[in-house]
Amino acid sequence: MLIEARRSRLLLVDFQTRLWAAMMPEAAGVLARLALLITAAARLAIPIVVTRQYPQGLGPLLPELTVLLPADVRAQDKMSFSCCGNAEIASLLDDGRDQILIAGIETHVCVLQTAFDLAARGRAPFVLADACASRRYPDHAQALARLAQDGVRQASTESLVFEWLRSAEHAAFRDLVRAIRDLPKALHREGA
Repeated sequence: MLIEARRSRLLLVDFQTRLWAAMMPEAAGVLARLALLITAAARLAIPIVVTRQYPQGLGPLLPELTVLLPADVRAQDKMSFSCCGNAEIASLLDDGRDQILIAGIETHVCVLQTAFDLAARGRAPFVLADACASRRYPDHAQALARLAQDGVRQASTESLVFEWLRSAEHAAFRDLVRAIRDLPKALHREGA
């Protein structure tokens, strides 16, 4: 199943300051990939939903993320691990766009539970494996394996952008290919 821009919604799960500080060292490149995802989604008019888990304890959104988000995107607070456990967030994800692209932390908790709940609701979740992280790499890897075993699709950030574009003739192609080309430089700066 190819991912289609007109059917897509980007879901960014719990990229918060206190939680991010505990992420595995290999997660450094996730921020650069988030920048690419947000840039592509904004350029292609793909709606974005952003969540925060218990912000009193886990802090605000990462400032690096906040500055990239379109002005009309507001973080949705939740206490349930699954985004679908919050009625307001669930309604944002049930608006007719059935392909939900998930980037988030932690892979083995909120991302996994959200993906399974979305699948149970008849949505088509895609976990962006290179834009997710956990505190420990074994938890991240095990969650990705479990998701795959139970039928939840995965994709990479770059693959997703090219699927959204579909053709080198797309009006956004040059801008987004430039952003993709700049990604290795950003990853190198971040050490990932």
